[in-house]
Amino acid sequence: MTECKQQVFGFQALKSRKVTVDFAGGYLSSDGGGLFLREVEERHRIIHKLCECFTDHRHQGYTDHKVRELVAQRINALALGYEDLNDHDRLRLDPVHALLAGKEDLTGEQRVLERDKGYGLAGRSTLNRLELGGCGRDERYHKIEPQPEQIEALLIAEGVKAIPRKSRQIVLDFDATDDPLHGRQEGAYFHAYYKSYCYLPLYCFCGNIPLWAQLRDCKRDASKGTVAALGKIVPAIRRRFGRRVRIIVRADSGFAREAILSWCEQHGLYYCIGFARNPKVASMLAGTFEQLHERIDEDELRIPARQFVEFGYRTQNSWSRFRRMVGKAEVLDKGDNPRFVVTNLPARGFPGEDPERFAPARLYERFYCARGDMENRIKEQQLDLFADRTSTHWEASNQLRLWFSAFAHLILSRLQAEVLKGTQWARASIGQIRLKLFKIAARVRISSRRVHFELASAYPWREDFRRAHANLLLAGYS
Repeated sequence: MTECKQQVFGFQALKSRKVTVDFAGGYLSSDGGGLFLREVEERHRIIHKLCECFTDHRHQGYTDHKVRELVAQRINALALGYEDLNDHDRLRLDPVHALLAGKEDLTGEQRVLERDKGYGLAGRSTLNRLELGGCGRDERYHKIEPQPEQIEALLIAEGVKAIPRKSRQIVLDFDATDDPLHGRQEGAYFHAYYKSYCYLPLYCFCGNIPLWAQLRDCKRDASKGTVAALGKIVPAIRRRFGRRVRIIVRADSGFAREAILSWCEQHGLYYCIGFARNPKVASMLAGTFEQLHERIDEDELRIPARQFVEFGYRTQNSWSRFRRMVGKAEVLDKGDNPRFVVTNLPARGFPGEDPERFAPARLYERFYCARGDMENRIKEQQLDLFADRTSTHWEASNQLRLWFSAFAHLILSRLQAEVLKGTQWARASIGQIRLKLFKIAARVRISSRRVHFELASAYPWREDFRRAHANLLLAGYS
């Protein structure tokens, strides 16, 4: 049984010894490893630049929390696994989160109002006003105004800077996904494919680096907005890497649209995009399927069996020209499985490179199918960084939440590339990094000369922690 006497909680004894618990342990946190996030921010100043994209109309003499501190508090909390504003009413007691937000008074003991003493950070109400500032609400309470165009441009600029400087080829993966809605939220429409009311956000990633995160209603084609996104992303890439860098757009069949294909061709981009089958294009594989079935019947091949072919193809009305198509004729236990991609990548490769690199089989299996990794990035956005927590009524504030998740992802991708190399987390998911690196019990001792963190002695991945810290020093962080 559990007993509570004078703030001491008793649990079942360990043989002859009592087991008791109290809350006199001092300032403790479960996010001791989150200090690595602060190092990334101190070097790249991503959150600092993001805060410059907000206009603060508050009277600075009456504010306890700067915009920089509010945005840092929100983004770092997402990275550490706290999805809701409600969480911040408890997190405002946490000295680790206060340090990450840039607070000098980590415990809130120096705050002016007596009711606020002991709380180093803002609560949910203040953060809520931050997120709703761009919705045209009552100006008396919503005085922090985001600048969407600047935030969008900053995500692109910082994302492009995160791409390795010596890259000769940059692959841009585009995809749309569903973000279910509940109630009469602004922009809520029913989507027949997903069978729910939802948003349809558009993402662009380069590897695990987010470059574009656009919240859209679902009453549109999945590819809508891709050309506009390319029109902003591609110039930023070429300013950093020069016009000779090879840019390849990769996406599923929802993006095989004339506007996208022709834009890429006109601006010197390559593409490899899925194509939904129709009777005409399916007929191009009829002979190949016949050959496969004959060879299977004669025991020359076993199921699953596949063969790749390429051919020129033009749609009846929508395309302006013939384009290179690669078809996969695959026989599975459940039947035939034809698949297609459209591409302008050269069949014989680029001069001085492997001439078989973009041959039909390798193009489909090694290059096109690799776009499936972007699905993992979207899962991380929605499941690990809570990009689907778009629960406010207004679309503008939900877009801001989506950007906060994207910037958290960008910071974590920087951390993984520069600090976690050589550790077990170099290619781990965000959830694993959070569980094994960030979630460390820590006692915080604060004096006039230093802030000292005592991490749990039983922490099992101490060697990887040391290696990550050594990477900080080697990379010139501290």
